[in-house]
Amino acid sequence: MASPSAFLRTLIIAALAAVLAFAPAQAQQVMTITTTTVTWTWDDAGNHDGAEFIDEDAALLDDEALAEDAGFASTRRYAPSADLATLGHAKATYGPFSVIDRATVRMAGDVTSATPRQFAAMLAAFPGLQRLEMVDCPGSLDEEANLVLARAIRRAGMETVVPAGGSIRSGAVELWLAGTTRRAAPDAEFGVHSWADEYGREANDYPASDPVHAEYLGYYREMGLNDAKAREFYALTNSTPFDDVRYLTRDDMARFVTLD
Repeated sequence: MASPSAFLRTLIIAALAAVLAFAPAQAQQVMTITTTTVTWTWDDAGNHDGAEFIDEDAALLDDEALAEDAGFASTRRYAPSADLATLGHAKATYGPFSVIDRATVRMAGDVTSATPRQFAAMLAAFPGLQRLEMVDCPGSLDEEANLVLARAIRRAGMETVVPAGGSIRSGAVELWLAGTTRRAAPDAEFGVHSWADEYGREANDYPASDPVHAEYLGYYREMGLNDAKAREFYALTNSTPFDDVRYLTRDDMARFVTLD
């Protein structure tokens, strides 16, 4: 038999249910809005405070989406479709890497935080790889991962090549510099620009004596540039704003490093 207190709770719950059942439509609407706010469910592309709505899926654009953007496409050039089509006939793929044969891997795409692990897995499965062909490489979405990958390429003793019609930009140029030998077709394209930190400050916003520059200069020296060439190349890249690209030719790059 139920206790008096339990019976009283039952009556209270029943009374509340009755009130909610006959509540006016306006009250029900207020409850719906409250639920929406708590669960972070949005009915439109913006909030109600005038601030911009961030669509995370749209913010993480892939390379194809970037290529369709008119402003961004003006700073890009893609390798011939015949070269890119061969990526579909690869023996195996690891992120942006496509293994073509026992000695050759082609790269097309950005470097992310996962790319160094993908590169290591590829070398474990195909230890005879010797040649990295960089077909269409926009750069890096993770600069720290990019430098880790670059040093892994150097340790593996790989040759880096920009084939006919190939285009590498931004951090991908650092990857190409990591080759123990470097090659580039006459029409190879190298796109460079300044780096920017998480606050939007670019290299030239820091004084020349700031330690922030040491990592890049040290990397260039590590990859075989003497101190004068490292500083000259670093200054050249930083002469172009982060949101723009300066294109260099094979002959331009030959001023700084030996090409085979």
